[in-house]
Amino acid sequence: MSATPTDLGEAPPAPVRTGAVVPVLASAGITVALMQTLVIPLVPELPRLLHASAAGTAWAITATLLAAAVATPIMGRLGDMYGKRRMLLISIGMLIAGSVVAALSDSLTPMIAGRALQGLAAGVIPLGISIMRDELPTEKLGTATAQMSASLGVGGALGLPTAALLAENFNWHTLFWLSAGLGVIVFGLVLRFVPESAVRSGGRFDLLGGLGLSIGLISLLLAISQGASWGWTGARTLGLFALAVVALLAWGWWERRTTEPLVDLRTTARPQVLLTNLASMVFGFAMFAMSLVLPQLLQMPKATGFGLGQSMLASGLVMGPSGLIMLVAAPFSAKISKTRGPKVTLMLGALVVAAGYGVGAVLMSSVWQLVLVSLLIGAGIGLAYGAMPALIMSAVPVSETAAANSFNTLMRSIGTSVSSAVAGVILANLTISLGGYTLPSQSGFRVVLLIGAGAALTALAIASLIPTRRTEQQLDSTYTPTAEAVTLSGSANQA
Repeated sequence: MSATPTDLGEAPPAPVRTGAVVPVLASAGITVALMQTLVIPLVPELPRLLHASAAGTAWAITATLLAAAVATPIMGRLGDMYGKRRMLLISIGMLIAGSVVAALSDSLTPMIAGRALQGLAAGVIPLGISIMRDELPTEKLGTATAQMSASLGVGGALGLPTAALLAENFNWHTLFWLSAGLGVIVFGLVLRFVPESAVRSGGRFDLLGGLGLSIGLISLLLAISQGASWGWTGARTLGLFALAVVALLAWGWWERRTTEPLVDLRTTARPQVLLTNLASMVFGFAMFAMSLVLPQLLQMPKATGFGLGQSMLASGLVMGPSGLIMLVAAPFSAKISKTRGPKVTLMLGALVVAAGYGVGAVLMSSVWQLVLVSLLIGAGIGLAYGAMPALIMSAVPVSETAAANSFNTLMRSIGTSVSSAVAGVILANLTISLGGYTLPSQSGFRVVLLIGAGAALTALAIASLIPTRRTEQQLDSTYTPTAEAVTLSGSANQA
């Protein structure tokens, strides 16, 4: 079943087979998320492997972060304008190209270039969710979007043990050849099984808006990611924060006045969209604490008195089940959203994540306890991630689906980046000495976990304010709800 015609008056496209669409798009999401974690086991070795300084090789991570932040909203808007499948294929093509460049690199510059190209594929998941809205029948849409959202966590969790296994037993270039190979397979599957939607907004791309948002995001995220090494009160850090504020304010002014904005701020300002994005940003802050704390606790030397002395591979295997539980939670997320509304699902997910962090702050002395903590947090993430696109799509025009989902993904990414910086500061200041080395203390890890719990509860509070009814006055006069949007909104009203 194809999407409802747009308000541009287009005729409905012919029915298409949708059986393979969901697994293919979910596979694409998992592949992109896998790419983001494959490099983690290499981070300590990159200075030696690339013959560069530790500060220089840190850009192999930072470049991906910055490229993803810029690409996500831009690819979403281009998808709405020129075709979501087309932009999806271009994104996967960037992933393949970046993986090949990184696989062939033996020095810093090509590695950074390859990682930046890989980061440009970050729009795959929001584009995939938007394709699902266009192509799937209403009764399948909730479960499908929940599975697609969960693919981010699944790929991230599975990437760590996979990368550790390959890094320990093969040449490090194998990691990137694997990423390239998976990208080629996914590209072929999308080309074969995913149809191009006729739902397009058309128009002219907002080049000035794209430039302004890119400058603002790069300045903000660069200051956040490098603030610890540059100094939070240093001239470069403060200058970048100031530039981010000026650029984003100017961008907002422009977006309100141009006729074809990159991001429709009128739609973004609707209470349901605004509060969902705020909750997503805070939730992104909360979820990253698990990825930062649990692996370190697992690998910390036993001589510290609280470390578990596990290898990178064992640590990855402990974290792996959290990704699988996200996938298992996806259909439950859809079921709760259908019966009680996605608002309730998001609140429940935040509550489960908070409980997981609360348990982790108390239970951190054995491997099974950390497995339990990661499962609880993973289940909460799976529930919440399935609800976010449902809330967004029920409040935006069908012609803006990809842009709106991409902006929501960007909000989560900003939250994650801020979380990384905050946790880094805490762990750098709450330390112990062991054998001449300075290591994070158990109290530092506990503080980070408790902050994660507090952030999850904050997301719960914000989600509770999301309106469950939309009046005609809240909608832009040009917005004609699709059947899918009406159904999702009806589910939300039951909450």
